[in-house]
Amino acid sequence: MSTTLADAAAAAPETRPRRTAALWVPDWPVLAAMGAAQVPAHLPAAVHDGRRVVAASAQARRQGVRRGMRRRAAQQCCPELVLLNADPGRDAREFEPVALAAETVVAGIEVARPGLVLLPAAGAGRYHGSELVLAERLVDAVAEVGCQAQVGMADGVGAAVLAARAHAMVPPGETARFLAGRSVAELQHVTTDGAAEVADLVDLLVRLGVRTLGDLARLPRGDVLARFGVWGEWAHRVASGQDDRPTALRRPEPDVAVATELDPPVERLEQTAFVARRLAEELHATMVAAGVGCGRVRITAATTEGAELVRTWRTDTALGGLSVARLTDRVRWQLDGWLTAQQARRGGADDPRPGPLVRLGLLAEEVVAVGAEQGRLWGQAAGADLRAQRAVHRVQGLLGPEAVLAARVQGGREVRDQVHLVPWGEERPPERRVDAPWPGRLPPPAPATVLPAPVAVQLCGTDGRRVEVDARLGMSADPAVVWWPDGTSQTAVTGWAGPWPVVQRWWGDTPHRAVYLQATLEDGRAVLLALTDGAWALEALYD
Repeated sequence: MSTTLADAAAAAPETRPRRTAALWVPDWPVLAAMGAAQVPAHLPAAVHDGRRVVAASAQARRQGVRRGMRRRAAQQCCPELVLLNADPGRDAREFEPVALAAETVVAGIEVARPGLVLLPAAGAGRYHGSELVLAERLVDAVAEVGCQAQVGMADGVGAAVLAARAHAMVPPGETARFLAGRSVAELQHVTTDGAAEVADLVDLLVRLGVRTLGDLARLPRGDVLARFGVWGEWAHRVASGQDDRPTALRRPEPDVAVATELDPPVERLEQTAFVARRLAEELHATMVAAGVGCGRVRITAATTEGAELVRTWRTDTALGGLSVARLTDRVRWQLDGWLTAQQARRGGADDPRPGPLVRLGLLAEEVVAVGAEQGRLWGQAAGADLRAQRAVHRVQGLLGPEAVLAARVQGGREVRDQVHLVPWGEERPPERRVDAPWPGRLPPPAPATVLPAPVAVQLCGTDGRRVEVDARLGMSADPAVVWWPDGTSQTAVTGWAGPWPVVQRWWGDTPHRAVYLQATLEDGRAVLLALTDGAWALEALYD
């Protein structure tokens, strides 16, 4: 007899989660922004992402400013409001003194996000005498760096976060009762990623009449997983007080850096071979002596004109960590790309003619003690994986980093715009921000296969004619059949959704307008069709 994922989840044994403590600094994004901009503490302030308020100080909230407000609406509520730009890097950087202060009380902590720290409470509570004493010492330690914090303790991570926001110490075994009356909207305070998915889930739960965590916890977990997917199952575990996971202890290690001056300046790749090898050996020897490894390596170079070139590469721990040969290859590839690009740009009328390289440096980031990184659930990488990755390294070594590309997700409205190709192993930011609104993009789920080029098809309605879509998105007939390019084969349409309009560059001379339609076919396939300039085309396939 087969067992479904939902059955397995429903049958999973329920055990009491570990005691977890959460230290929360209220309104941290605002506090960090005000500190960096030296805004007086008595002024109302808010942080915005360019469109809406993402965090507001207590003074601003007392005057009606709320998260999610547009900037102009917030200024209407509070004319003296100080608006500051959102900057996740600044928030993390400014939070470091708070994290270090917490580590003076507990040896290992986990920074869930800037403003929120998690730590195992059972052992730390016994060491300090009680959980209450532990909470008091954490608050006092953070107060010494000029911040006010709240500490909460409960069984499970999610309950501990909500307890910190309520400044509550939930006794063991009472977590479910503590959570029962709380709104499902508080799930958005628990998640450290997937904020958009959790917000959509909360909206759907409220519309279905599930308004409290107690209501959600009373539903069968298997049914919740089958209906709402992995995020629904996660929310059910939080609501039940069963979202247990070992806290990832934070033991910060200093970054390791090496650098050298290039005298005379370097213009040709052949001149950098010896320098790259020597720097790689020096960085590797320094890390081995310190007994540490790293997750990323930042390569920096300076030119004679004062320009700074920076590129970050992720290291390959599956191949045995950072080796001298692999690091040397990455440095030479990057220098090759920089020098080649500079030579290609020279000679243009508007080109600033960047000069030769005068300095080269390597910086190991995400430094951790050797052995601190956990392997895969079922062991280390298989031999086939290692051989495949070595082959990729070999191809890149022979043909250059651009010879092997990996797909990354980026922002965009059309399915092709959301695919970003980067050299395999390289950390490169997407050209389009993923977290931007992108109004008009297709609703999830995303198609599994995007065709390299659209395939012309014909979509006919129940009247036998081609389906047309007018300016108000009215369809001339319900889709009934798809005719394929050979003109002799057809497949019946069993279901469809849409249409969705996408208009891009409407302000230009050549705006791009398209209408998308999702359809399920009689042969079991699900497809994405697009109507552009009066012609239908097959754009992508769904699993």
